[in-house]
Amino acid sequence: MANYEEKIASCVDEFEKLLREQLARAQAMREGAQPSAHEGKTVIGIIGGDGIGPIIVGSARAVLEELLSEKIANGTVELRAIEGLTIENRERQGKAVPDDVLAAIKECDVLLKGPTATPKGGSMESANVTLRRELDLYANVRPVSIPEEGVDWTFFRENTEGEYVLGSKGVEIPGELAFDFKVTTDAGTRRIARAAFEFARKNGKKSVAIVTKANIMKKTDGNFSRIAGEIAREYPEIGVEDWYIDIMTANLVNPDIRSKFEVFLLPNLYGDIITDEAAQLQGGVGTAGSANTGDRYAMFEAIHGTAPRMLEQGLGDYANPASILRATQMMLAHIGCTAEAKRLGDAMDTVKLTVTGDKDGASCAAYTEELLRILR
Repeated sequence: MANYEEKIASCVDEFEKLLREQLARAQAMREGAQPSAHEGKTVIGIIGGDGIGPIIVGSARAVLEELLSEKIANGTVELRAIEGLTIENRERQGKAVPDDVLAAIKECDVLLKGPTATPKGGSMESANVTLRRELDLYANVRPVSIPEEGVDWTFFRENTEGEYVLGSKGVEIPGELAFDFKVTTDAGTRRIARAAFEFARKNGKKSVAIVTKANIMKKTDGNFSRIAGEIAREYPEIGVEDWYIDIMTANLVNPDIRSKFEVFLLPNLYGDIITDEAAQLQGGVGTAGSANTGDRYAMFEAIHGTAPRMLEQGLGDYANPASILRATQMMLAHIGCTAEAKRLGDAMDTVKLTVTGDKDGASCAAYTEELLRILR
């Protein structure tokens, strides 16, 4: 053990820094959000991202220009391109989100963002994780609908804590062991729980499922379950059940019971995994949109990745824009353009073209052209 004493001391020092950093973050949550700087105007930042991102985001921008043409013309909405959130620029600057890009992003009110690549290995954090932290986008909201089976789910995934908040800051003794950290704060749990229960109340939902692994992760998940239960008591008209993540994963593929679920409340990692499963049941991860919301900013994106294999195979033009368009629909509703959101949803349900991701289906451009024809 003597040979390891210096390494152990270094790990302890690093953990103390992380502990103090996270305590400061927890305290900052109580200070509240800053108001928008754009009186009477909504600035929508548009980020292409990596891989197929610029292709599908181009489709979404064309749709926004059509649906919001009057608001853009009268200055109540601005579409603003945000450059530089590409893997090449991020690696060149050695930052998940370069400072100038983050400053430009913070000048917007909401973001419509394409998928971004994260290098395997190394210490560079995911751009999404960085943005969720920097913009305090604590609620990841993902709806999934399978009407023919009576499935209408909405997932509320805590977005700024759990395993992801320190995912690039673990410690290790090389050749022996490695530690990563999971963080659950009381304030962070209370606000995501309240967001889920407020949504349930406002939308006439009768049940919320709290999903953890509290029988094993007794401190972090145990506190998440306990605090969520405390918030639940403020909503007596809503039924509440505690579930473990493993059995809930099985429940979603059980056609005999899955239609009974309505709203789900989960910590970060479990929410990331199970919402991809849910989207696959709906028709694939390319069919679902995602909202990341906080008290000041909001970011809307496709839930799938950059699809590098599609580009390698020369199939980028056949990328399916459905997920980013569903995210666009969610964004429109979020900024109060409910009529435009409904028009987009109805139009997507009307399009007869099928995008399959290969040359047997329609291209992204052809799908977008048909969608715009319906909207006009």
